[in-house]
Amino acid sequence: MTAETGNLSKSNSFALQDKLFEGTTRFFALLVLVTLLAIIGSLFMGSWQTLSQTGPKFFATNTWDPVKSAFGGLAPLWGTIITATIALVIGVPLSFGIAVFLTEMCPPVLKRPLGTAVELLAAIPSIIYGMWGLFIFAPLFAETLQPFMIATLGKLPVIGILFQGTPNGFGVFTAGLILAVMIIPFIAAVMRDVFETTPPILKESAYGLGATTWEVVWNVVLPYTKAGVIGGIMLGLGRALGETMAVTFVIGNAYKISPHLFDPGNSIASSLANEFNEASDPAHLSALITLGLTLFVLSFVVLAISRWMLASLTAKEGKRT
Repeated sequence: MTAETGNLSKSNSFALQDKLFEGTTRFFALLVLVTLLAIIGSLFMGSWQTLSQTGPKFFATNTWDPVKSAFGGLAPLWGTIITATIALVIGVPLSFGIAVFLTEMCPPVLKRPLGTAVELLAAIPSIIYGMWGLFIFAPLFAETLQPFMIATLGKLPVIGILFQGTPNGFGVFTAGLILAVMIIPFIAAVMRDVFETTPPILKESAYGLGATTWEVVWNVVLPYTKAGVIGGIMLGLGRALGETMAVTFVIGNAYKISPHLFDPGNSIASSLANEFNEASDPAHLSALITLGLTLFVLSFVVLAISRWMLASLTAKEGKRT
C-alpha cells in the first residue's frame, strides 16, 4: 500500500510538472504573439494621421518637405528595395561560393580558421561597417572602381544608365555593396551549416558514379538543403532591409529617385535614423512612423514569399516522387 501510494504521488507530481511546463511554454508563445500585435497596433496608431489624410498617395509621391508638411515615402521605399536587391545579387553568389569551398574543397587545416573568420565578420557592429565605408571604402571606390565602371558598364545599352553618374563614392550602389559585405557572413554561415547536414553517403554515391564536385553540390547537396539555403538568404535579406547606421553613412541621404545607382538616395531605416529625434511636427512624426510600418509590412511580405517558395518546392518534390 505504501509503494502504491508513493507511485501515485510521483505520478501526480509528474503530471503537475507537465502541466506547469505546458502552461509556461504556452505563456511565452502567446507573449510573442501579443508583443507582435502590440507593435503592429502602435505603428498603426502612430501612422493613422498620414494614412487617413494622405492615404495611398503617400507611397506614390516623392515629395519630402517638413517645412510645408508635405511627405511622400516613395523615395525611401525605393532606396530600401534597391539597396537590398544589390546586396543579394552580390552577396548570395559569394556566400554560396564560400560555403561550397568550406564544405567540399577546403583543406582540413584551413577549414576551422576560415570558418571562424567568416563568423567573426558577422560579429562586427554595423556602425563599424558604416565608418569603414565612409572613411575608407567610399573614397577608394570613387578614385578607382567607380570611374572604371562608368567608363565601361556605363556605355552598355539598356543597363548602361544604371552605372552613369558622378564618381563621388557615395550613393545607392555603395550602400548596396556595404550591405553585401554585411550579409555575406550570415548567409555563408547558414549555408555552410546546412550543407554539412547532407548525409555523406549521398555525396559519396554521387562521386562514385563519376559526378564532379559541382554536380554533387547542384544535384545532391542543394536539393537536400534547399529549405536551409532559402532560410539563410531570407535572413540576409532581413538584415539588408532593416540595416540603419551603415546605410546612413554611405547612401547620401537624398530624397530622390534616380535611375543612376551612383546617385545619392535614401532608405526607410536611414530616414528614421536621421529625422526621428528631430521630428516635432505631428505630421512629420506620423510620416516617419508610417515609414516604419511600411518596413514592417515589407519584411512580413518577404517572409511570406519565402514560406510560399518553400511550400512550392516541397509540393513539386512530392509530385516528382
